Amino acid sequence: MNTQLSILIVDDVGTVRSFLNQTLMHLGIENVREASTAAQCISACNAASYNIIFLDIELPDGDGKELIAQINDINPETNVVMVSAHSTVENVKDAIDKGAKGFVVKPFTPKKIAAMLKKFYPELVIA
Repeated sequence: MNTQLSILIVDDVGTVRSFLNQTLMHLGIENVREASTAAQCISACNAASYNIIFLDIELPDGDGKELIAQINDINPETNVVMVSAHSTVENVKDAIDKGAKGFVVKPFTPKKIAAMLKKFYPELVIA
């Protein structure tokens, strides 16, 4: 049903990637890829096009906020959603100023992820 959406999860913590991936699959989205570093993220973006990228701010080889411009250069249609436990007003504002389309605070719930998907794709039927 929602398999046409393509999503990339970029987070250096495996359990976070796994939980988000399982959440998306539970919501009926099957086309989900994962990356654990900034380099893997850019490589994945060069190899394929994504509707949404859930992007951690703190990566072992870079700042997620700095990646937004590179992602938007590769595919301006991608909706970048920052995912971070550091939800200070400055962090959120900085990410939005750099081109992020949304911000999800860790720990997040499946309901929050579903709401973010609906924000970009109101026609989605969430399982």
